[in-house]
Amino acid sequence: MPRRLLRLLVALFVLICTTGAPRAAADPAGCEFRSAPPPAVDASEKPAPGQQPPAPLPVPATPVGGSRMAECGPVIPTGAGKPPANQFESWVLADLDTGKVLAAQDPHARQRPASLIKVLLSLVAMRELKMDTVVTGTTDDANQDGTRVGIGPDGKYTNDQIFHALLMHSGNDCAHALATQLGGVEQTVAKMNALAKSLGALDTRTASPAGLDGPGMVSSAYDLAVLFRVAMQDKRFADAVGTQQLQFPGWGNKPGFIVANDNPLLYNYPGDLGGKTGYTDDALHTYINAAQRDGTRIVFVGMRGTMSPVTQMYAQSQPMMDYGFALKATGAQPVGQLVDADPTAVKPALTTTPAPPAQSQHVLASGQSEPGFSLTAALAVLALLVVLAAVIYIGIRRRRAS
Repeated sequence: MPRRLLRLLVALFVLICTTGAPRAAADPAGCEFRSAPPPAVDASEKPAPGQQPPAPLPVPATPVGGSRMAECGPVIPTGAGKPPANQFESWVLADLDTGKVLAAQDPHARQRPASLIKVLLSLVAMRELKMDTVVTGTTDDANQDGTRVGIGPDGKYTNDQIFHALLMHSGNDCAHALATQLGGVEQTVAKMNALAKSLGALDTRTASPAGLDGPGMVSSAYDLAVLFRVAMQDKRFADAVGTQQLQFPGWGNKPGFIVANDNPLLYNYPGDLGGKTGYTDDALHTYINAAQRDGTRIVFVGMRGTMSPVTQMYAQSQPMMDYGFALKATGAQPVGQLVDADPTAVKPALTTTPAPPAQSQHVLASGQSEPGFSLTAALAVLALLVVLAAVIYIGIRRRRAS
């Protein structure tokens, strides 16, 4: 009997010690890309020799933006009509001013952002760089992969010109020129990821300043709506995405030239405020667009889009913008909220009295414990004392029996 009692007490001790341990959040049923995007179609995300691919970002136990943001299919207000047909695998419509999510589809699906990540680069640049600084172009700038505006070696450009061209024409040469000033590519990527997390974009991890695919590259329609909303609060960003044409300096024997905005809706959608386009082989088409109507500003974000067979992404996005304005006009209830800070961050406790000494760890009357000594820990200590008492008791019985 004493041995059985001892085994029972030991089991109780282990159970108490493990109770309350953090558990990984379970993926909602059917959310195929809640942890990571689909496999890459090429070698762009292959880690460098000797390096391991980064682990998937943790999935928050509580969906950022509200419980309905965990849904995988269409997320629409009760009683609202179906959204227009489109070829985006995930998307978000939101009020640009209040942050209310009007409708969505699999908003936290983790997809590759392509050049939409330049919105995040812009946020870092606006915080750290002076727009009137004159920058000299380099060969490295000019030789960047992908879309380039036309920065040339020894050309002279203000950061404002580079910043505009980055957002208007998605220049990867412009992204490199900004990253160089921010401490280099690696440091810029680290700054971008830190800022994304602080703003509550917890699905986002960039691998390159320009949005070229790389190991661990990921974001979501929800996150990009969060980042775009923050960026649009800065007049410099709003001016850049809303500019149709820009005179850009030449270099060497090349004369200056006109840079045109590559967002078609800026030219033909009433009240359009601008946005951002993106594409890579792994990300497929990504798109952001914002517009204003009757005092309401909304934003649409679409990810992993395809053309079916030739319908351009902006043409698919236009009826989505109309749908968002219609939801606002009818007073439909929002389905979520864009955050502006990391909801999982531990906030420092506010107190007007000095903290108790480290040795003083009292259990509070509410049943919760002060920092450093939880109720679970107290029960574990109690169980340990019981086990020790049982061991001593068994030892005494054995000595008496011998």
